[in-house]
Amino acid sequence: MLTAQTLWQLFSPMASKYVQDLGLQVTEVRPGEVTLILPVVPALVHGGGVLCGQAILSAVDTAMVLALFAHFNEPCRCTTVQLQTSFLRAVRGDAGAVRVIGRVLKCGKSLAFGEIEVIGADGQLAAHATTTYALL
Repeated sequence: MLTAQTLWQLFSPMASKYVQDLGLQVTEVRPGEVTLILPVVPALVHGGGVLCGQAILSAVDTAMVLALFAHFNEPCRCTTVQLQTSFLRAVRGDAGAVRVIGRVLKCGKSLAFGEIEVIGADGQLAAHATTTYALL
């Protein structure tokens, strides 16, 4: 099974500079599931004083890719086909960090399905996403 450190080392060279600059940290890895921490820093907070949705979506997408790596126990070639996200509550700019938990729900020969939860510092669900990925 991949460790948090090994998983990030495998993914990091493939990630865009934008994703690398988010400061994501892998904290837990289980088969088909990962937990990330997304720091809530001023560069990711918009004028309304809350974590911007674009940063949340990037973290959600990254969590699913890493969950697929954990599912296969190695890097895999995949691409996002569908990403549906519901923002349930704002994450304040002073929240410190959010947890992003990605899970593979079903993995076939050419498609994988997953869900991702974004949990605020208060323990409340801030966003929920479902995804479909093409396996290349």
